Amino acid sequence: MILGNLLALTQTSMKRMLAYSSIGQIGYVIIGIIVGDSNDGYASMITTMLFYISMNLGTFACIVSFGLRTGTENIRDYAGLYTKDPFLALSSALCLLSLGGLPPLVGKLYLFWCGWQAGLYFLVSIGLLTSVVSIYYYLKIIKLLITGRNQEITPHVQNYRRSPLRSNNPIKLSMTVCVIASTIPGISMNPILAIAQDTLF
Repeated sequence: MILGNLLALTQTSMKRMLAYSSIGQIGYVIIGIIVGDSNDGYASMITTMLFYISMNLGTFACIVSFGLRTGTENIRDYAGLYTKDPFLALSSALCLLSLGGLPPLVGKLYLFWCGWQAGLYFLVSIGLLTSVVSIYYYLKIIKLLITGRNQEITPHVQNYRRSPLRSNNPIKLSMTVCVIASTIPGISMNPILAIAQDTLF
């Protein structure tokens, strides 16, 4: 968890950032393995893995699409993408937020809750701290995506040409998968919601 997120924080390439952040995700999954059958450890681990596979595929699809149109994968070159291609920028932002696990998007909260219930306070605390790190570098990228400052926009985006509508179909499919796989299950499985229901009813 620590190594993967710290290395991802220092990357200038989107693909490398995604690769190192995936190492961090493996660290989170280990919490579920340690919990085991008790407190839904395996269930939370499998659920998290399935959702993160879809999120990573969606993010990778956005990276590939941008790279094919600009010839670069440098994070800095994504600045101002929203001004040229709002759909791709918003798709990328949603995928990154999903990877960060911000509620109500599905993420690590269910896994952390199972770990906490099993008494793995130290591991869960490390997981929460490293999650803050991951959210930080994801939000930095999202800020670049939506910036409108001309001095920050590189020639790659200034000369950006949107592809024909038909070529956007794979990205649209990834976007749809991300919305369904992150928002709806994230709300239904949110442990905060479960606590509220137990308290009220």
